Amino acid sequence: MAFEDYKNKDSVVIVYTGDSKGKTTASLGLLVRALGNRWNVAFIQFIKYWGVSEHVFIRDIQPLYKDQLHFYKGGKGFFQAGELSEGHVTEAQHRAAAEETYQEALKCATSGTFDLVICDEINNAVHDGLITVKQLQALLEARSPKTSLCFTGRNFPPELLKYVDIATEMKKIKHHFDDKFLANKGIDF
Repeated sequence: MAFEDYKNKDSVVIVYTGDSKGKTTASLGLLVRALGNRWNVAFIQFIKYWGVSEHVFIRDIQPLYKDQLHFYKGGKGFFQAGELSEGHVTEAQHRAAAEETYQEALKCATSGTFDLVICDEINNAVHDGLITVKQLQALLEARSPKTSLCFTGRNFPPELLKYVDIATEMKKIKHHFDDKFLANKGIDF
């Protein structure tokens, strides 16, 4: 097939999944590229409620991009994280936060306002049963035809791969956490 036989799509669905670092980082690179193209972008976070570097970055650039960049932080932390979690969040609170965050993602994806909607850690919310595979599929099917979606997090449901245009699995080769080193601010979060 010759290059001139290829055509453009109005929108795509991108998945960054796998057991290693880099999924949110890749989605932030996508955010930068989309904003640089003057797109309207919604960045919706399903898990991270604690202070992470991307929150500072988005807060700092938000005045520059105004309505072009929408940020929603809806998570309550990692579900059933045991001793790694701070404070106590009940299962009901996790479920309510995930549902509210899902509704925000659905609103953004169906509004026709956004060229790109990034749902950071949505795959984790599905895997943990906080939202359903059917809800994720409904989000894929209901999106505005010109809205691209990006889903990040471990354990993307394989049965939904048929709805995806680009899927990347982050595979760990080595990570210092395995040697009992904590995540580094500015690198890991």
